[in-house]
Amino acid sequence: MYQSDCRMIEIKENKITTQEYLEIRAKVGWVALMPEQAERALKNSLYVVGAYEDGCLVAMGRVVGDGAVICYIQDLIVVPETQRKGIGSIVLKELISYVEMLRSKGTQMMLCLMCAKGREAFYEQHGFIARPNYSLGPGMIQYLKDC
Repeated sequence: MYQSDCRMIEIKENKITTQEYLEIRAKVGWVALMPEQAERALKNSLYVVGAYEDGCLVAMGRVVGDGAVICYIQDLIVVPETQRKGIGSIVLKELISYVEMLRSKGTQMMLCLMCAKGREAFYEQHGFIARPNYSLGPGMIQYLKDC
């Protein structure tokens, strides 16, 4: 249990249902997924963490990747009514801690993410480095879909 802005937040690991995932994505206006897609995304994640207030999912995040060389933080979502109250930081710290636990002593592991436009400062305050920069090129994306 965490306390955030006078709220009690319960963290649950790997418990988010497909329906909860679809609903929280809709609350922030993200692209709708087919239920089968959402179910597979959750199932194939290395780690899924949910932040619950009064039994309702108010934030979540996932880690995907190979668990050895590179992991990605995926779908860090905080419902609008609870944004800017520290809940996103709680979820992000849980995700980072999980990846640190995977990393073998004496090794380096990449932890990457693609953030929404305008959210760079949030991630920078948690130690992430914006791209492009002096040594790293820009991240890139390709959307695969039916025409």
